Amino acid sequence: MPISFLTTFGKMKDPRRIQRGNFKYPLEEILFVAISSSICGISDWDEMEMFGKDQINWFGKYFDFKYGIPSHDTISRLFNLLDPNEFCKYFVEWVDSLRTFVNKEVISVDGKTVKSSAEKSKGIKALHFVSAYAAENQLVLCQEAVNEKSNEITAVPKLLDMIVCKGAIITVDALNTQTEIAKKVIEKEADYIFALKGNHKFMHQSVIEAFEKQTVDSINIKDDLGHGRVEKRICSVISNLQFVDGAQNWDSIQTIIKIESERYHKANGKNETETRYYISSLQPDAELINKSIRQHWSIENKLHWMLDVSFKEDASRKRKGYSTQNYSMICKVALNLIKQGNGKGSYKKQKFKALLNHTERELLMGLF
Repeated sequence: MPISFLTTFGKMKDPRRIQRGNFKYPLEEILFVAISSSICGISDWDEMEMFGKDQINWFGKYFDFKYGIPSHDTISRLFNLLDPNEFCKYFVEWVDSLRTFVNKEVISVDGKTVKSSAEKSKGIKALHFVSAYAAENQLVLCQEAVNEKSNEITAVPKLLDMIVCKGAIITVDALNTQTEIAKKVIEKEADYIFALKGNHKFMHQSVIEAFEKQTVDSINIKDDLGHGRVEKRICSVISNLQFVDGAQNWDSIQTIIKIESERYHKANGKNETETRYYISSLQPDAELINKSIRQHWSIENKLHWMLDVSFKEDASRKRKGYSTQNYSMICKVALNLIKQGNGKGSYKKQKFKALLNHTERELLMGLF
């Protein structure tokens, strides 16, 4: 059975205990209010307080709430102080209890900026997170904040160290196509498919030339219909890397890949073509590779888009202390719960039903 998120997150160290010693509202109660609110589409601390007071009888089924629902100031104060690394540690533990092992599952790694977290008047840049998303399980696995003086390239290995990815396929965009990240993936007993662009100029050019001159080892053609367009993707794979500039620098590299996309948009009759290149530690199995590259984009469609549109993360103006990191984690807890729940309809409808009906809420949160 999956570990209850209430039990798992309740093991976190309460930062208020260090600061003041005594406090009215237990950590578990505040977390329960915040996560339950997020499930219902509520993102503001003030609205969480209002929702809690309106639903006090329901909340009382699970915790004492001896002093009632905490104020928005109390909720805000906790998440300003709560160590996001601690939160992430127990988030990973909880997610591992939900995951089902899938051999060759695609784990997409990509970054996202929380735009409203910037304070230009104070010279504070917007916070940027790197997340890992498991395509088959449809679960956010973890997140790692990018240090203001660093970048994604240093954050990705730290993120990979936090998750179990043995037997998986790690996919990244061109920014993170780095030899050290490839090495880390192999250390974790996983495979990789890395996008290749102009940031590796000579290797990129030699891969293009290889597909012009060499015979491919494997090819797969996939047609997709949906979202008002028809798409055809041709995946070609070469395993002879003798003439690929710099191939020897990449740990366990086995193949180079070309994806040719042809898209027809029904609405305007427009045709688009695109050619992209990749390197991989996988054997020349074009069908598997074609599918895996397609699944990489699930992190954009099923995570980043959801955080912006459904959870309004980009519009959140939580900036004090660790509130931005912790609110992002709350959103990811809620998203995982919804994806793993038995609700029906769009995410928007599921959240609205959870707001109106506590039975629907309990269904999504696995409280039965």
